[in-house]
Amino acid sequence: MLLAIKEAGKNLKKMDGGPFGACIVKGKKVIAVSRNTVLKNDATCHAEVNAIRIASRKLKTFDLSGCIIYSTTEPCPMCFAAIHWARIDKIIYGTATKDAKKTGFNELSITDRRLKSLGKSKVKLVPRFMRKECLELFGKFNELPDKRLY
Repeated sequence: MLLAIKEAGKNLKKMDGGPFGACIVKGKKVIAVSRNTVLKNDATCHAEVNAIRIASRKLKTFDLSGCIIYSTTEPCPMCFAAIHWARIDKIIYGTATKDAKKTGFNELSITDRRLKSLGKSKVKLVPRFMRKECLELFGKFNELPDKRLY
């Protein structure tokens, strides 16, 4: 999670997207680290999707079974679906969708727990991991004079 937080922090200096980061690991090996780059004009470039793209290229497969994704914020429905389709075993995240929504981001009000249930997904969920540190990203983001919400 520390790598995801550090990567998300890069958007506090260079506004390529919001304060969101992700890291994919397999065993004890870091496979991919990425941040949100939506403001580079691609709405699909959330941190989780970017990390999945990197990991898939690196491992030369769409099947990321055996991997865990760390995300600073609960993945949105698009990201949850991508994680499910990539067959990632577990999502460990810090803040909740409602925290991003409180900050002003255009979030859908559906949790990963609900998506998991509706889709009968096998992905395991571990919420509130390093929550305080992940919430600090929103606090720092809110202080930026040139922040862009989307």
